[in-house]
Amino acid sequence: MKKLLVPALILAAQPALASTKNVLSAEFYSLHNTDFIVLLAFLLFIGVLVYLKVPGQIGGMLDKRATTIRSELDEARALREEAQSLLASYERKQKDVAQQAARIVSTAKEEAERAAAQAREDIAASVARRLVAAEEQLTAAQNAAIKEVRDRAVTVAIAAAQEVITKQMTAADGNKLIDDAIATIDAKLH
Repeated sequence: MKKLLVPALILAAQPALASTKNVLSAEFYSLHNTDFIVLLAFLLFIGVLVYLKVPGQIGGMLDKRATTIRSELDEARALREEAQSLLASYERKQKDVAQQAARIVSTAKEEAERAAAQAREDIAASVARRLVAAEEQLTAAQNAAIKEVRDRAVTVAIAAAQEVITKQMTAADGNKLIDDAIATIDAKLH
């Protein structure tokens, strides 16, 4: 360090020496020359700094600061790596959630399609049952109407026959019809 001190002092003093006309003149080394006084003060200041080991302290402070910066950089790197791992983890989770959501949506669509198909089948079966029931009711109504018409026709025919018979038949003809009916029943029963 002391080896560097002498050239540094010479370099530092050069502006003061260069301002005088004659460097080796006796006037320069006079206490009335302000340049010489400034040079002496500067050299004394540098000497005090060296004596108090200020350059070493500055170097130590710079080393300490460099160590602090290095540790902060290491901590920042560690935090960055942790942040990147967290980001990657969250991206994986996001992809998993997106895939799960897609599966849920596709499952819901499939279930909706199945439910719609089942509903169509149920409606078709219900319509078919109602058509069969309607046809049965229609057939029953037709049969009832036909029976009613026949019953009415029989009633009307009986009434008409009774009226015709009562007008045209005499007591002797009535007795003969009764005897014929008894004979027919007797032949069928025996």
